Amino acid sequence: MSNILHIVLVVLAVNVAAFVAFWRDKRLARSGARRIPEKTLLWLAFAGGSLGALSAQHLFRHKTRKEPFRSRLYGIVLLQAVALTALVIWLIAPQWVSGLLNVVGGRAVS
Repeated sequence: MSNILHIVLVVLAVNVAAFVAFWRDKRLARSGARRIPEKTLLWLAFAGGSLGALSAQHLFRHKTRKEPFRSRLYGIVLLQAVALTALVIWLIAPQWVSGLLNVVGGRAVS
């Protein structure tokens, strides 16, 4: 298998794990049982499962109003969106990135 396929499979697995964790936590909340710690849910999102976490959050209406959890989750999503955008730009047009780094670094671009 190629490296890209490995990465896709890992990201998919983390998103499924985050989705299932949110679903399970919602069920535990309804039954009054011991819950999955918020730190665990946020780490799953941070590890690459933010789409699974957001999907489950909205689908199951779970932790949608709980602060600061909601803000932290949206912060993780924003951070990952910026990182992914930068990666895509770097993969598509690496010369743009090197040119931008030269300008930011104070070196003139020839």
